[in-house]
Amino acid sequence: MKKIIGVLSVVISFVVAFSTCVFAAEEKYPVEIKAKSAILMDVSSGKILMEKNAHEKLPPASVTKVMPLLLFVEAIEEEKIALSDMVRTSAHAAGKGGSQIWLKEGEEMTVDSLLKAVAIASANDACCSLGEYIAGSEKAFIQLMNNRAKELGMNDTTFVNCSGLDDTDTNYTSAYDIAVMSKELMKYKELITRYTTVWMDSLRDGKTELVNTNKLVRFYPGTTGLKTGTTSKAGCCLSATAERDGLHLVAVVMGSENSNDRFETAKAMLSWGFSNYESVTPQINKKLITDVIVVKGEKEKVTPAIPETKPVLVKKGRSGDIKQTVSLSVGVNAPVEKGQTLGTVRFTLDGEMLGEYKLLSPENVDTLKLPLAFKRLLMMLV
Repeated sequence: MKKIIGVLSVVISFVVAFSTCVFAAEEKYPVEIKAKSAILMDVSSGKILMEKNAHEKLPPASVTKVMPLLLFVEAIEEEKIALSDMVRTSAHAAGKGGSQIWLKEGEEMTVDSLLKAVAIASANDACCSLGEYIAGSEKAFIQLMNNRAKELGMNDTTFVNCSGLDDTDTNYTSAYDIAVMSKELMKYKELITRYTTVWMDSLRDGKTELVNTNKLVRFYPGTTGLKTGTTSKAGCCLSATAERDGLHLVAVVMGSENSNDRFETAKAMLSWGFSNYESVTPQINKKLITDVIVVKGEKEKVTPAIPETKPVLVKKGRSGDIKQTVSLSVGVNAPVEKGQTLGTVRFTLDGEMLGEYKLLSPENVDTLKLPLAFKRLLMMLV
């Protein structure tokens, strides 16, 4: 009997310990993450709200195309190319496999149409053709991709193609780096969402249908994009962006076993973010901004210009706890230059810096000249 009790005690202890481990594992993330790595980031601030193996280097499949899309829209914004430009397809671009719109060598299509094909249907041939148009060759375009990645601090990334196809074992990035370039792409939200939020469209006068590979566009409210990717090496990947009530989030999922897992994981992460955080724009208390005396200046005082504040990310219900601290000079010596710093305003929450703004002089104030000084003296004597 004692042996039986002893065995039962061991079994019970094992079950309790195992349950505790499982519970701890489940509690590590606030939602179920069915992926090798994942991250949830605030687009405005870059603050990480949730992550799992966020810096693990993994093949990204067609999520790679977030970088080409970024380079395309930057080229458009900088007027290096225009949406109406005609692009002639090379033999190299026409030969791209995987997802495609079946471009033929010599076929011409506008930048607008090719961009549509890349963003909606993840067309490899269209992506390569646009890359060649910008850089002269796919190889040169890949160099641009890697250079831009370095500029953005994407230290986990090496691109070897612009499509994300499993050409080699050296095309890799991380969930964190994908979130970074997705965040950067969303700086051009007005332009890129013309394509990334479209569910269905067509090319060649309706002969070529385009269906968005990102199902969230149709089924998840607030979706702004962005890019899916699937290969045998990468598994199912996704960079999903969505915006609600001014809060813009990006959820990156890499290495899911199936397509449903990547979408469900991204939705769970985004929904958790929207439920727990909010975007607020703190307002500077104008009553705390007093005039600054200008010592020996032509004007006796100057009123600091109040800067426009930016949205900040806080947990829901905490906006009223944001503290505002104003540091302002009582006086400054003339001359005062327009744009000269007169003080600062800091917003903090629980000791964490949310934002800092400089209080600047809106005008020049020259040093007091003798005639004006004499006039002021006479006025004081009268």
